[in-house]
Amino acid sequence: MRKIQFREAIAEAMSEEMRRDSSIYLMGEEVAEYNGAYKASKGMLDEFGPERVIDTPISESGFSGIGVGSAMNGCRPIIEFMTFNFSLVAIDQIINNAAKMRQMSGGQFNIPIVFRGPTASAGQLAATHSQAFENWYANTPGLKVIVPSNPYDAKGLLKSAIRDDDPVIFMESEQMYGDKGEVPEPEEDFTIPIGKADIKREGDDVTIVSFGKIIKEAYKAADKLAEEDISCEIIDLRTIRPMDHDAILKSVKKTNRIVVLEEAWPFGSIASEITYIVQERAFDYLDAPIQRITTADTPAPFSSALLKEWLPNADDVVKAVKKVMYKLED
Repeated sequence: MRKIQFREAIAEAMSEEMRRDSSIYLMGEEVAEYNGAYKASKGMLDEFGPERVIDTPISESGFSGIGVGSAMNGCRPIIEFMTFNFSLVAIDQIINNAAKMRQMSGGQFNIPIVFRGPTASAGQLAATHSQAFENWYANTPGLKVIVPSNPYDAKGLLKSAIRDDDPVIFMESEQMYGDKGEVPEPEEDFTIPIGKADIKREGDDVTIVSFGKIIKEAYKAADKLAEEDISCEIIDLRTIRPMDHDAILKSVKKTNRIVVLEEAWPFGSIASEITYIVQERAFDYLDAPIQRITTADTPAPFSSALLKEWLPNADDVVKAVKKVMYKLED
């Protein structure tokens, strides 16, 4: 094991898979000559050349469509969006083509394609550049959706996503690319199964479920709550679809309380889906109503003061945990 940055874990995963399989290529804006908008493909043009690391015009619908078509013809493309906010321009290619092609062709075509890039807020980038669409894509049958929170999970899950025969949405964060974490040595054939959550912290009093960069607020909250002898179990979903319901339910049956933390709007959120699953399959184990924490139900503000209020934080998690513990002061 050695410590590397999140962006390096992404580049390693892609490079290792491209060495293993010549049908894999990377395409997107600035992925080649500029080494990636966030340097997540650094050095790949030099190693693989312009036929496999391809710079594109600013035309997400165009290069996403090329990716889907090439996947139908035996390639395994990795399509990078500079941000998933821009994936809306290609949503027809993703949802109406990639996600549905296997069924609509009667199984004649698999679409082994990965759409990857950053999701959610990244500071003061205002409303159209600060959106989380995990729930949008997870709502689509035929797509798998992955949102890692650290370099270890990012590398292992990206390698699995590239090898998968179905289309995968792989969502990162601009604010995590510099994060460092331990990752296995490059010579190890390291993968993480898609669809398996991970218990990041064992606990007995309450379950906190989260994913992506916002899970850091859960860690901060758990440290504060530990000072008050409240033991939090933190589950990192890692994969949004397919979701590891069993891991969530097992934890809830132990702690009898659950808080869901998500960096997205509340209506129709991933937290809403988790709430339904828990009440359907573990209702009798609950000692308190389920609490969810999301962004405010408005477009993201540009103002730094308003953005701070808009985003969930550790204090919000502490309040929610105390509420399900019936320890919240009036």
